[in-house]
Amino acid sequence: MEVVVLKVEDPSCFWIAVKGCVPGLVSETAYENLNAEMKQFYSSYKGADEIKGEEVEKGQVYVVFSEELQCWCRALVGSVQCRADGYQLGCFLVDYAKYCSVPSENIRVLAGAFAKIPHRAKKCRLHCTKPLTLHIDYCENTAKIGPAKRWDTAAIQHFRKLLEEATEVKATIQAVEDNVLDVFLFVTIRDEKICVNDDLVAKHFAHYKEAEGTAGSSSDDCDSEVSLNECVPVEFVAPTFHARPKLPFGEEMSPRLEPGLAGCNSVLEKRSQRSRKVPKDNTVPVVSMVPGVPSKEDKAVQTERLPQFLNSNSFQIHTVEDGQQSFQSVGKEENFVFLSKKIEPSSVLETAPLFDGLKKELVRNKFPGPTFTESYCWPPVAWGCDVVAISQQGNDPLLYIPPVLTLLQLKSDYQALPNMSGPLALILCPGWKKAQLVFDLLKTYRKGCRRLHPMLIILGQKKKAASQVEIQGCEVVVTTPYNLLRLLEHNPGFLCRLCHLVLDEIEVLFSDTTEQVFAILDCYKKATAQAQGDLPHQIIAVGTQWNKHITPLVKEFMNDPHIVITVIEEAAIFGNVQQVVQPCMNSNRTAELLKILDFTQRNHQKVLVFADSVTEVEMIHKALKSNSVVSLKKHKESKCNAKCVLERWRKMHSSGTPAVLVLTDDCLQSLGIRDATCVIHFSFPSPGVFGQRLQSMSDNICTGIKDSAVDQEHTKAKSVILLTENSSCHAPGILHYLKHAEAEIPEEFYDLTARVLESEENEKSSRPLCASLKTFGICRNRTVCPDRHQINLSIDMAQNIAAEMIETPERVTILPLLVIHATNYFGRIVKKQKDQYTVLAKEMNDYFKVSGHRISVNTVEKSVFYGLHEGANCHRVQVVETPAEDKENVCKVTIKYIDEGRTSQVNSDQLLHLPAKFKSLPPQAVEIVVCRVKPIDNEVEWNPKVTDHINHKIKGKLHHAKVVHTLGQTVWVDPMVGVTNLPTMKMWINEYNIRSEILSTGLGTDNPEHTGEIKKLCSQVAVLDHAQSLEHLPAKPETTVEKFGTSVQTSLVRSTKEDTAGLEEASSPQDTSIQENSAESCNSSVTLPSNDVVQAKEEDSTKHQQKSCHPQVKWLQDKMTVTLKVQILKATDTKCEFSREKVAFSAYSEGKLYVVDLELYQSVIAEKSTCVIKDTEAVILLVKEKKGAWCKLLKNKNVHVSLDFEHWEESEDEKPFTVGSTKLSYLPAGSEDWFESSEDSNTESDE
Repeated sequence: MEVVVLKVEDPSCFWIAVKGCVPGLVSETAYENLNAEMKQFYSSYKGADEIKGEEVEKGQVYVVFSEELQCWCRALVGSVQCRADGYQLGCFLVDYAKYCSVPSENIRVLAGAFAKIPHRAKKCRLHCTKPLTLHIDYCENTAKIGPAKRWDTAAIQHFRKLLEEATEVKATIQAVEDNVLDVFLFVTIRDEKICVNDDLVAKHFAHYKEAEGTAGSSSDDCDSEVSLNECVPVEFVAPTFHARPKLPFGEEMSPRLEPGLAGCNSVLEKRSQRSRKVPKDNTVPVVSMVPGVPSKEDKAVQTERLPQFLNSNSFQIHTVEDGQQSFQSVGKEENFVFLSKKIEPSSVLETAPLFDGLKKELVRNKFPGPTFTESYCWPPVAWGCDVVAISQQGNDPLLYIPPVLTLLQLKSDYQALPNMSGPLALILCPGWKKAQLVFDLLKTYRKGCRRLHPMLIILGQKKKAASQVEIQGCEVVVTTPYNLLRLLEHNPGFLCRLCHLVLDEIEVLFSDTTEQVFAILDCYKKATAQAQGDLPHQIIAVGTQWNKHITPLVKEFMNDPHIVITVIEEAAIFGNVQQVVQPCMNSNRTAELLKILDFTQRNHQKVLVFADSVTEVEMIHKALKSNSVVSLKKHKESKCNAKCVLERWRKMHSSGTPAVLVLTDDCLQSLGIRDATCVIHFSFPSPGVFGQRLQSMSDNICTGIKDSAVDQEHTKAKSVILLTENSSCHAPGILHYLKHAEAEIPEEFYDLTARVLESEENEKSSRPLCASLKTFGICRNRTVCPDRHQINLSIDMAQNIAAEMIETPERVTILPLLVIHATNYFGRIVKKQKDQYTVLAKEMNDYFKVSGHRISVNTVEKSVFYGLHEGANCHRVQVVETPAEDKENVCKVTIKYIDEGRTSQVNSDQLLHLPAKFKSLPPQAVEIVVCRVKPIDNEVEWNPKVTDHINHKIKGKLHHAKVVHTLGQTVWVDPMVGVTNLPTMKMWINEYNIRSEILSTGLGTDNPEHTGEIKKLCSQVAVLDHAQSLEHLPAKPETTVEKFGTSVQTSLVRSTKEDTAGLEEASSPQDTSIQENSAESCNSSVTLPSNDVVQAKEEDSTKHQQKSCHPQVKWLQDKMTVTLKVQILKATDTKCEFSREKVAFSAYSEGKLYVVDLELYQSVIAEKSTCVIKDTEAVILLVKEKKGAWCKLLKNKNVHVSLDFEHWEESEDEKPFTVGSTKLSYLPAGSEDWFESSEDSNTESDE
């Protein structure tokens, strides 16, 4: 029968749906009718029984509304979670084979009529097809392919690939057991029919094994094609595999087998023949199974490599793999582990040091088994030892939760604790979001434990919040550093019973909350010192990166901890591998290499030089040979094999003749070198290759904790990077690591990286503007953020808010319709007199009430406006996404409600033709951002409690707001106040201030920089507009300027007084901040004359402009001083001269000379004026000769000098909030005392 595969987990667990009409089975048409009837019944029929969240039972089938599918579906409830906003249900949609999370308000009782039809999604497994994997015998130094308990990742990927590439999928059912179908699966790929079961066996992913016992089948199962009481004949494919069931082909084919499948016989016979060619001896060296090692390598080399690969030294650096996982899926992390003390890994769940109840719960939740890192972390944690674990999966709470829960089951260990309230275990997370995740996992796995009563504590800044926390009977607390310190202020004895302290994401905790974490550690240390009796005390720190503060943590607060590091780069930092960056020209790399080798040769170091091509290896080898440096080479075209090169290299070092080995990265694994003492990166490495190169020095990583100030000359291992002008590709990643490693970094590296980051930022020009930048005025990590952080006029100004929508910026009426989070909404700006959208909406509803006007769309086009009828309302929508392949007449499309801002998915046949008269009004949805408030504790996201509170408070209600800034369809407001209209008294009553509401939750705090940052962002619009206008100015003939070997075409404009006056007239006062990037003034197509050039002779002017650039200068003042900020990056050779009415500044930056020569409007005291050079600017402080405010800075206009709007704020307390002839006085934003009485408010706003 032909089927559709709905979902794949692995070959032993996937779901199918029968395609077409098969006798005895429910057809697809019947399921479509079922969906339509359920939609009609549960959407409109009020008798549909609602059910409370606490009444829902796990394992029962209900009807839920799926947000993804936008329909009512039958669902099996798998989990019920109680949250602050209600119950959340984990469901499996039995007709679609999808997992989803559904709120309790979207669940209904399954009506009897809808329960009669069998589930459409049928769970299957491949018949008698069991997984294989590679098992390692550490004593015999061999690896054998044998049965496994779970499927390898490579096998699952191959299985999925077959199904994805198939144009047709068919299945024959062989047995039914526990409602799971045992099937043979057949796929057609490029007109070739393949049996999936046999293909997995032929490719050594699986073997055939007859089911133990005989499986029974229900009598009414009409799909069984083989009698389950008959024995299935078997044949042997190869000595590697177990006996396999004989496939139902040819003469032995079941009489009920579908016609047409017999044609697969020839294909399967060919695969069987290929599989018979597998060598009888299935014992293979481990090295041959490691990715990157050539399969045709000499057998002697494999034998020689094997002990190096498997053996470990005194500090336990392993390269072994979990016996249950295929080497085809081995990642970088699973190839390496650094252990401070020996640990026998627990790679199988059955033998893991966890109690049985927890193991069962893990299996019940489909836990795949201990990962490589977990296999080394679980044992020491379960022993009660202090542990530091650094891993790529160091942010996974399952690294510590199972063994900690196991420890808490041992009641006898805690009998000596004082009879007081307080937790036994405390998990410290970097933020509320991670704390919520950990808390949810604890609730999931506590079911297999005794009653632990985990608690999540997020207090906020309310003074009474800490006093309301009751921890009686609670044994595990999850919180953040700030919240714990607030709790300790109120309850100093909170830690008196604490035995286990877990620091989750240690690198984030130490980088963001260093003082807070050490304050907590001090409190814990005092509490443990006061404890009486023999009590367990344990600190567990897990993370993805080593941090310098881990060293004092280990020395001062831990007791001989187990250190587990599965990332070579982090092990290098812990082991004090010296990182050196040597800048040089690309053409001078060989000479620089010889200088470095001169030092290493004297110290008899084992040196590896890495190049990225065969040509470079040959060139380096030849250069070393000509300079009398003993060297060997190895690349993929070398005549000598790896064993030969390795033996010669080691013999030379043994005899006291240090030889340099020059090689390419692809040869490193075959050589298996681990004892190098110096690695030279002749070719600049990528972050991935960098770690592989460092692994060649793993034997020389220091094993003990070192002080950060350790003498680098005593370190065993050194890594030297040659930095050239061509190293830009991977510079940011390597720079990030070197800063993390606290290496000495030359200025050239910073400059190179800055240019790369600038280029990467420019490549984001088509991305949306960063949401964090708009909402909070800052983006914490711009290098990682995928979105744009600069203005793009073509995107940001493509759709501006219509001027008539904001008639009076001092007060607009806003109707929020969609709440994204606490300070970000979508809604409409409502006009007070006659709102155009209200008129349009009424006309649309009247139009579409006529059935003949509701014309469905045949062909859906992206970005086109359509009508959508929902209930009693009609909406204007825009299609934003359509299916890639629209094979069916009706498909799911993603739409945006252009007058509300929300998005949704609907069937294409629901879209209606929208007459042109309804398209004339621009989209009314605007994005609204409330200014000057942000989450507490440096959180990057709002707590859902705040968002839910604001959503309930403001959605669909009228508000008055003052517009601070607008950009495209985004409007920033401060304040925004909820209002109620009293038409009889012609008054508006202010009910609440949104900012105050957020602050009152205790989870928000003041963000005074927000408005200034938005001003700075929006000022780029004026800069770009002005730059575009300059492109139309006439330019004089071009002159070529050469500096540092770079030819720069610069158009010189000879200035006159008329030209200067024209520029002043074109540049309005509010647009004085013309350029943010000082380099633009040097490299732009038109170079504008500076003020000193205007007054100088024409000859001197031309000469000056050919040699120097004018940076941007921003100025601000107070009564006593004037501050000039010269925008210049990492200035060198700076000079600053002061006179009574003049200041002259010059400096070099990135090879260019920048000059500022300003004639001041009034006099200054030259002797008291100063200049301070910073990383990104030079700050010049001028002391005024006479106190008072200057009306301007310069005697003559200079386009490169502008007022510093970023630090210029108008006092809002002194300004009235005016509307028409009525003055509305308001307190600063954050106050709720905002009240208006207006005589001319005789028209009600449309609500």
